[in-house]
Amino acid sequence: MTDTLPEDLADVLGLVLSPDEPVHVALRRQVPQLRVQSRCKCGCGTAYFELDANAVEPAPTGLGTVVAVDVQLFTEIGECPGEVLVFAQGGYLSWLEVCSWSDDVEVNLSTARRWLQPSS
Repeated sequence: MTDTLPEDLADVLGLVLSPDEPVHVALRRQVPQLRVQSRCKCGCGTAYFELDANAVEPAPTGLGTVVAVDVQLFTEIGECPGEVLVFAQGGYLSWLEVCSWSDDVEVNLSTARRWLQPSS
């Protein structure tokens, strides 16, 4: 477990939890308390979190495991090679998954971070 949440994960969580929906607001409040428990070894950027549930309130997601966020990724030329999913268990952030749908376009946390940035 690391002492702080790495910048790349914090940025992506900040980008995908940006809507002012009650669930997203509650999950954003948990981000400062997150620690990385483990990361996928393939390089995709998927990360599993550890969180002190006594330090934060649960989000209104229910008791089970849910996909709290599902954001498709679009490249600069409009292709959709994957998505970012954020899972919550019992109202607490549990893991972030970076999914690839393409063999032609590399999808990882770095590219997801870039493709999630607002267009200028």
